[in-house]
Amino acid sequence: MRVLGISGSLRRDSYNTALLRHAGDLFEAEGAEFEIYHGLRDIPPYDEDCDTEQAPEAVSRIREAVRDADALFFVTPEYNSSIPGALKNALDWISRPFATNALRHKPVAVIGVSSGMFGAVWAQADLRKVLGAIGARVTEAEVAVGHVGERFDEDDRLNEPNLAREVHEVVATLLADTRSAQTSQPAAHVIGGLSRE
Repeated sequence: MRVLGISGSLRRDSYNTALLRHAGDLFEAEGAEFEIYHGLRDIPPYDEDCDTEQAPEAVSRIREAVRDADALFFVTPEYNSSIPGALKNALDWISRPFATNALRHKPVAVIGVSSGMFGAVWAQADLRKVLGAIGARVTEAEVAVGHVGERFDEDDRLNEPNLAREVHEVVATLLADTRSAQTSQPAAHVIGGLSRE
């Protein structure tokens, strides 16, 4: 089973990316292949005029990476009470063409980290909403890591057993949902999408 990890933060020393690496170790311990996608900053702003068979190379790369994965695991910060713009932009590209997009029926999970006390819960909720509108199979599990500067040790590992256990539970739930999706037929309904400009 192949799991693709995506961090919503572009910052070099991002706690969200550190948490994503921690989750990756858990996926691999469960026997899954795990890869972090590193090209988010290269994706240009969504432009329908450029969304053709010859889409920008960075767009083609992320679409292919998502399509090749069996599941996706997102870790997101919260910017202005919502999703970081670079992450939302990437999802707008991935969502096209809507009926056959690379995320359709794909199992996904979302957790988040923030410096405030609420652990990016609004961003997580918005991200789940967007993923559901695109047609992904959103796992009903979450972890909110607040006051992030106090939650990691010098090796960028979670230093609280309860949080580590919660992350492991989300990992296990996503893997179970992915196995279930692989043995069932995809849903036929459409619940939203990126409208034409």
